[in-house]
Amino acid sequence: MEKQGMTISAETVKALRDKTGAGFMECKSALTDADGDLDKAITILRKRGTAQAAKRAGRSTKQGVTGSYIHPGGSVGVLVEINCESDFVARTDDFKTLVKEVAMHIAASSPTYVRVEDIPVEIVEREKDIFRSQLEGSNKPAQVIDKILDGKINSYYGQVVLLKQPSIRDPKTTVADLVAATIAKVGENISIARFARFKVGEIDK
Repeated sequence: MEKQGMTISAETVKALRDKTGAGFMECKSALTDADGDLDKAITILRKRGTAQAAKRAGRSTKQGVTGSYIHPGGSVGVLVEINCESDFVARTDDFKTLVKEVAMHIAASSPTYVRVEDIPVEIVEREKDIFRSQLEGSNKPAQVIDKILDGKINSYYGQVVLLKQPSIRDPKTTVADLVAATIAKVGENISIARFARFKVGEIDK
């Protein structure tokens, strides 16, 4: 329901749909809540998608598909398994689009892990030691150094963790945001199970 005296144009709704892929009524509602501000509406949709994803996070995902992407020229290839709750959703265009988008993203961004929890503890500790050594002699207070370390570790996650990486199409959106948006559309939990990226000439990643 639109706020009194406010009219959301079809063009604005279409612009939001093009940016987010959300449904017409979802976009209209978000724009109304954002007083017509497109950027605020995008933020609202992302928060709603994340909230819905959190509610469904515990649901079992035993269906899904294995998607693939071969970069033009054949020098890079990707296989990715993405799971959902039902075979019906696995056959939907929204789910297939997500699989294709994630496979293309992996080809372009070359992540190492799906999620933060997949990184071995010793590797995280090694990175922290490297960052600490970089800060030696800075004479900064301990709490400031801790904040800097947290920032550097989060930056590291954004480089190597698939779900933390910025989307290749929109740097303001992470791969986790893309998954959450699709969960909001299809109404089922979705998880990225695993992936493999191959590049000609590279034996080990």
